[in-house]
Amino acid sequence: MVMVRYVVGTQDCDALGHMNVARYIAVCNLAGSDMLRRIGWPPGESNAGRRYSFAAVNMHSEFFGEVLEGETLETAVGIDTIGTKSATFDNRIYRTDGTLVFRSLWKSALMDLDTRHAVAVPEDLRNTLSQLKLPAL
Repeated sequence: MVMVRYVVGTQDCDALGHMNVARYIAVCNLAGSDMLRRIGWPPGESNAGRRYSFAAVNMHSEFFGEVLEGETLETAVGIDTIGTKSATFDNRIYRTDGTLVFRSLWKSALMDLDTRHAVAVPEDLRNTLSQLKLPAL
C-alpha cells in the first residue's frame, strides 16, 4: 500500500464549491503512479527490458462525503485482484481523521508499450503486487 497526502486547492473545486470529480481521478492516478515507481515499474519506462505499463479499462467509483477547499486528504492505493493480463487497483481517499470519502476500483490491463497489446503479468510483478493489498473495509 502507498499513502499520498494532498491538499485541496481552489483549482480542484468546481462551481458547487467542492472537489471536482476529475480531481478525484487525478489524485488517485498520482498515487498509483507513485506506487508503481516505488516498486520499480515506473509508468512508461522499462523494467528489465520490458516496456510494460498498466492502462485502465474499467472503473467503478463511489463517493462517501463532500470534500472542500483546504482539506488535507490521504490517498491509499493497493491491489484488489490480479488477473492473467490485468490488475485491479483499489484507490481510497480519506480525510486525515480516517473518514473514507471516495473509493474507486480500476481494472487495468498490462500493456506492452511497443506492441500496444495486453500481455500476461510477469511472475516478478505478480509477486510484488500481491503484497500490496489494502485492509478490508
